[in-house]
Amino acid sequence: MSENDFPAELKYTKEHEWVSVVGDEVLIGITEYAQSALGDIVYVELPAEGDTLSQEESFGSVEAVKAVSELYSPVGGVVIEVNAVIEADPGVVNRSPYEDGWMIRARLTDTSEIDGLLTAEDYEGFVSDLETGE
Repeated sequence: MSENDFPAELKYTKEHEWVSVVGDEVLIGITEYAQSALGDIVYVELPAEGDTLSQEESFGSVEAVKAVSELYSPVGGVVIEVNAVIEADPGVVNRSPYEDGWMIRARLTDTSEIDGLLTAEDYEGFVSDLETGE
């Protein structure tokens, strides 16, 4: 893995979601590591606009050729946009997990929840430990 796999401006979870924070809004997606481990993504189930997210609760799933994986919300909030591009073409998550492959945009209910997320450096260390079995 290279540092490009862990953009420094993002926050991360141990469930392999990333968060981009802009004011009181966030974009949420899955990491390069997650999409790579899953393989070819064939279907993404996402919440509807207006749905409420609770931190660490499932908000959808990603179905790949190899497996189905739950998506867990890194923060609490209200869904204000769902990425229609990935609903039409789930493979965009494989091709562009940090740009075009974002999943949902939400308005935060508690901005302090961001403080509990991993930095890029912390997440890189976590992934490295997973790969070495530590």
